[in-house]
Amino acid sequence: MKAVIYEDVRRVAVRDVPDAALEEPTDVVVRVTSSAICGTDLHMYDGRTGAEPGMVLGHEPVGVVAEVGRGVETVKPGDRVVIPTHLYCGVCVNCARGYSAACMRVRSGGFGAAYGYAGMGTYRGAQAELLRVPYADANCIPLPGEAGDDREDDFLMLADAFVTGWHATELAQVRAADTVAVFGAGTIGLLAAYSALLRGAAEVYVIDLVPERLAKAEEIGAIPIDLRKEDPVDAVKSRRRPPSGEKGLDGVQVGIDAVGFQARDRADTSRENPRQVISDLAELVNPTGRLGIAGVYADKDLHPATEGGHADGSLTVPWATLFSKGVRMGFGRTHDRRYTVPLRDLIISGRARPGFVVTDHAPLADAPGLYDAFDRRADGVVKAVLRPA
Repeated sequence: MKAVIYEDVRRVAVRDVPDAALEEPTDVVVRVTSSAICGTDLHMYDGRTGAEPGMVLGHEPVGVVAEVGRGVETVKPGDRVVIPTHLYCGVCVNCARGYSAACMRVRSGGFGAAYGYAGMGTYRGAQAELLRVPYADANCIPLPGEAGDDREDDFLMLADAFVTGWHATELAQVRAADTVAVFGAGTIGLLAAYSALLRGAAEVYVIDLVPERLAKAEEIGAIPIDLRKEDPVDAVKSRRRPPSGEKGLDGVQVGIDAVGFQARDRADTSRENPRQVISDLAELVNPTGRLGIAGVYADKDLHPATEGGHADGSLTVPWATLFSKGVRMGFGRTHDRRYTVPLRDLIISGRARPGFVVTDHAPLADAPGLYDAFDRRADGVVKAVLRPA
């Protein structure tokens, strides 16, 4: 089968690799119809998180079940399914409590696993014609319709982007009438903003430096802030108009970090500064506010930023400011299984169309060029979808 593999820093290729096959009775093999490129793939593409040459990339697939192990009960060949990024057994103590991203059975010597993800197990990625799915009864989410229909992109976002955006709003406990600032208008940031609006937020500000991303934010009714042109903290505060008697509450009640450890330095956006977003959020959030940290902070960085970066992932955070304001914070990977079915049903009902973030569709053969453009934030690529078929 054809698959996208990591070769070296900023170099991927489409190669022939052994076909995915059943290895356990509880496996299925899925023929992938769509597989997205994620910002997390870029952490590996950029050589930051220790991907090994030959690794098959990708963790956002939709497809059709091709083969079924004898122990699988709930899916059959021909079923259309979406496969969540974080695979899980469904029955261990963490899965049973709803913490599927911390499954105790899917990675030897650790917890939690993902497809095509350095440091998260040995599972091959989904930017390929076929994908082996372990614990298939837990990990295959049934979908209506036919492969390639007008909801393919929407359903594809259930593999990672939409559930992670929604998870960010859960971490930050977004409520009706909240004011929200989302740092980062990549796919996760855009879908966090979209999720906040679905949950009834009164105002949602989205901060980024890529015009095409900011245009997407404006499309959905968020307020775009271009950090190349203005200080985002001052920009949000200048637009906020708290009622008389609420002086000092001109920030936001909720902040979301959808950037992570590769944040840009506001004074010089050509440089990284992993502390920038956390520092801005600490300043911007109101006393008693809430933060959701959905951007990736890697526990290993092979090329840390000179400004505040550390190879072991440690970071200086303005704890005193957060403490004095009484800010609550939520962190962590997405527990996909909590959200996939409810969000799927929002799509089916027509209430949600998260596929609005997709800008590019291409065959697997075009993956190297799309990775390059996406990494450079060039050619208007916000979210690229590979179509292996």
